[in-house]
Amino acid sequence: MKLGFVSAILDQSSYEEMMDVAAELGFQCVEVACWPQGKAERRYAGVSHIDAERVLEDAVYAQHILDYAAEKGVAISSLAYYPNTMDGDLDKRAAAVEHLKVLIQASAKLGVNMVTTFIGRDQTKTVEENLELVQQVWPPIVALAEQCGVKIAIENCPMLFGPDQWPGGQNLMTTPAIWKKVFDLLPSKNLGLNYDPSHFVWQMIDYIQPIYTFRDKIFHVHYKDIKLYRDRLDQVGIMAYPLEFMSPKLPGLGDVDWGRYVSALTDIGYDGPTCIEVEDKAFEGSREKVLNSLRLSRRYMQQFVI
Repeated sequence: MKLGFVSAILDQSSYEEMMDVAAELGFQCVEVACWPQGKAERRYAGVSHIDAERVLEDAVYAQHILDYAAEKGVAISSLAYYPNTMDGDLDKRAAAVEHLKVLIQASAKLGVNMVTTFIGRDQTKTVEENLELVQQVWPPIVALAEQCGVKIAIENCPMLFGPDQWPGGQNLMTTPAIWKKVFDLLPSKNLGLNYDPSHFVWQMIDYIQPIYTFRDKIFHVHYKDIKLYRDRLDQVGIMAYPLEFMSPKLPGLGDVDWGRYVSALTDIGYDGPTCIEVEDKAFEGSREKVLNSLRLSRRYMQQFVI
């Protein structure tokens, strides 16, 4: 396994500066944020360390991306973009799908051959209605990925944290039961998972067993922790906004048993990229705090991933 991080945490850095940090801190790979150019819509989104459209249009720029990564000895594990491709707003939906398709083509051109994203969800519709929507929106996306030889890895984050994402959240693929239904609808070897155990912790789901069940669908892995506050949960219950009773934390500072998690990955023979995702508010506010979050996370995870 290669140990890396999600580049969105270095939102004030250029591609070169971000890769410099990765090399200096001893990381082997980076999941590179590739949002469209423009204003961020939410925390940790809107970051663009690689301009995917420019990759397709400018061969010199594309080669520079590859050359700089090679010079630093840091692999690009994936081009990352986490929008809502099934947004109820049809204009937003179309824009998200269009950029995701650009990313797929750019990933192929760079030889990365991996895109990490969400499946999306119309948050006002039921699961059943959204499964019907999957069949409308996603077949052309998957077909393009197959044509380009690119794997799409869907993260299992519910994207349900506050009033603006209520009631259903903005990502359908949040549980093993729904994974199975989506994979049955889209039976492609190019569609799989970006597995993040932290989202299962606050949903009260076993985050170990699905590793074995979906062993052939795990294309990419996140290391992010979640801390549950039992006293708060006892006050608001599981139907509350999740951030009322939990917080994202650095690996080792929350409730995930990382030894068991990595052990299960070794059981299934997973040898792909594993990327730390920093969303811990205790390590925000300055560049030094952000760099320390990466240093501490790497030091902790090196117990399990060399």
